[in-house]
Amino acid sequence: MTHMTDPAASSDPKLPADIDAAVDFILDRYRTFAVVGASPRSWRPSHGVMQTLMANGFDVVPVNPTCDEVLGRAAYPDLASIPADRGIEVVDIFRRSQFAGGHVDEAIAVGAAAVWMQLGVIDEAAAQRARDAGLAVVMDRCPAIELRRRSD
Repeated sequence: MTHMTDPAASSDPKLPADIDAAVDFILDRYRTFAVVGASPRSWRPSHGVMQTLMANGFDVVPVNPTCDEVLGRAAYPDLASIPADRGIEVVDIFRRSQFAGGHVDEAIAVGAAAVWMQLGVIDEAAAQRARDAGLAVVMDRCPAIELRRRSD
């Protein structure tokens, strides 16, 4: 089930008003993704998405409090621990929906430009908080799938 953004939902007229436009906006504009819930286990979806993002030229910063490294990259326990000079633009959330709101609030607090909630990660209230704070929002989509779709 794909969620569509209400055209009136964005408080910033420069932000995309629908989900397809938001996908393109984020993938065309931003290069640095913090992946919340990044896993060092190769069979986990977050691992594969990180690989795809990296293969497509994106800089990826893993966020996971239980490990020090993912795919050869230093992992951080939370968004606030990432050095400001890393320039996190997109926060990609691989956590259950019930935890997504807290990570959206962290993304707002660290000054991210966009929030991307993965397939099945849905929190309408958190998405609205992000939009109200001026962030672009994608929910219930996967950047790896979207990158493949765009290359077809």
